[in-house]
Amino acid sequence: MIKDLTITASSREGTGKGPARRLRVQGMIPAAVYGEGGEASAVAINAKEIATILRSKTGQNTIFKLALPQGDGEPANVIIKDYQVDPVKGRLLHADLMRLSMTTLTRVNVSIEPVGEPVGVKSDGGILEVQLREVEVECLPGDIPHHLQVDVTHLRIGDHVTAADLLYDREKVKLFVDEQQIVAGVLAPRIEEVAPVVAVEGEGAEAAAEPEVIKKGKGDEE
Repeated sequence: MIKDLTITASSREGTGKGPARRLRVQGMIPAAVYGEGGEASAVAINAKEIATILRSKTGQNTIFKLALPQGDGEPANVIIKDYQVDPVKGRLLHADLMRLSMTTLTRVNVSIEPVGEPVGVKSDGGILEVQLREVEVECLPGDIPHHLQVDVTHLRIGDHVTAADLLYDREKVKLFVDEQQIVAGVLAPRIEEVAPVVAVEGEGAEAAAEPEVIKKGKGDEE
């Protein structure tokens, strides 16, 4: 989806942890811009603006404009091809931005969204298992879907839906997945097995008393 947003990039000097750390202190992150026959550029962009795009409804597949510091022409249409996040603090560390031509086919990954509550879950206590959460598609940038939906309301225990059941515009979007690939199915409810207790003759009283002895021992230690 095209977002009416222009982000201004600034020049970036130096590479490595030191310069990148100084950028982040200023609320910026290092980024690489490439694609569409243009030269790869190392730039700095506003971390909050990129985070806002990633949290939006269209997420990583949002198309927005990027004004490059060395460019005298119009801002380029770009998409977030990849990004890195600090696994501990959850903050953005780096982003790869790819230039797009709105008239050239491009490939992106799109998430899959199951729609509805399966009959087998609602009435029979089954469990919906999603096996395929995203799929690679090819289309014009302006036709990139927010997500691909699949109706699961009719599924009973043992039933499943495949990639052939995904809902999308087949004239505009091409999927790179086997149509027989299972997307989601309903499993039977899990039954917890309780191991039978075998009593040893003459030890019933001791066995019954043992848990209480353990509790007291823990209390004494505490």
